[in-house]
Parts: sequence; C-alpha cells; structure tokens
Amino acid sequence: MRIAVLVSGGGTNLQAIIDGIKNGTIRNTQICMVYSNNPGAYALERARTAGIPTACISPKDYATRDDFNIALLQLLKEADPDLIVLAGCLVVIPESVVRAFRNRIINIHPSLIPSFCGTGYYGLGVHKKVLERGARVSGATVHFVDEGTDTGPIILQKPVMVRDDDTPESLQRRIMEEAEWKLLPMAIDLIAQGKVSVDGNKVIVAGYDSDILPGITGEEGR
Repeated sequence: MRIAVLVSGGGTNLQAIIDGIKNGTIRNTQICMVYSNNPGAYALERARTAGIPTACISPKDYATRDDFNIALLQLLKEADPDLIVLAGCLVVIPESVVRAFRNRIINIHPSLIPSFCGTGYYGLGVHKKVLERGARVSGATVHFVDEGTDTGPIILQKPVMVRDDDTPESLQRRIMEEAEWKLLPMAIDLIAQGKVSVDGNKVIVAGYDSDILPGITGEEGR
C-alpha cells in the first residue's frame, strides 16, 4: 500500500510511521511522499533522512486559496497514494481532495472525539482546553476525513488518564507516547491488511477486539 503523509511540524507521528514500516509493525506499506506546507518543518528532514520523496507547497505561494487547492489536488494525484495520512497537518483539506480520495484519508487527533475537537482544536490548544475543563480522561483518535472538521468515521481510539499535576505540555507528550504513536501505525497496518471498511458513519474492523484497546502494545488488538 502506498501512503502519502501530510505534516506541518516536527513529524513525530511521521517518525512513528517510518519506524513502524522498518520494524514490521506496519506491513505491506511504503511511504511514497511526505508533504508539508511549511518549508521549515523538521518532518521534511526526517523524510529525507529516510530516503522518502518530499514536496512543499504553501497557500502563501498562490494568489488565491482556490489556486492552492487545485495545486494540492494535482500534487496528490501525481503521487498516486492508496491512502493519505494526516499526521499533524494544519492545512485545511479542501473538499475537492476529500471527494477525490473518499474514505482514503485518515487523521490523528489528540483527544477522544467527539470531545475537544472541531474548528480551532489543534496542537497544544487541545490539551489546554482539556485541563481547563477538568477532564479526567483524554486520549487520541484516528478517523477518516470527510468534509467536516473531525467529523469523519472513527477507526481507533485510546484513552489516556489526566493527572492532577499535568500541564498542557506533559499531557501532550504522554498522549503522543501512549496513544498517538501506537494508534496511527496500527490503523495504517489494519487498512493495509484490508481489515477496515466503512458503513455509513461507522467503521468495521475485521477481527478487532475493542476490549483490549486500552492496553495496545505490539501485536495486541489484531
């Protein structure tokens, strides 16, 4: 399975994917392109180090957003991925791309959707809102991307307990380590093995037992 990974920042989730492919946690998969809207994104350096083709175009490079959307769609079509993975991508995916790759775009979000998600909820701000609300549990969600913001069918979720002494930074780090870096590679592997299907707004994962999700490690959950 060919995947294109879209990322705007440091690329820790990209690194989890690269490592997963290398160690066999993600099977039958190759990264055909890493795209960023940010030429200074460290994710691009991670890709180059791993010998992965990169591309960088930004909305700022175009006269209108429509022009950028056309260029992005063309770029993705030329890469010809079976799956597009949003791994910390801050560019709003245009509807034309969603239509062209229906149920072939997935995103990792740092909360348990439908809590703390939607327009304006991204990055460290998500964890600030979690702590301000006094939530006891947060986590991460991998979902398909549709025309809404964090509204697509949910593939996998993993809860992470919030500690009394958490800061937004400590909670962000723990959610990445305990949830994001495990869920995203697992979701990609499940899709690559043909175990994921979409029925309306519900995702069916063949042979998947959600009861063991909180303790995902290695081969568990498959």
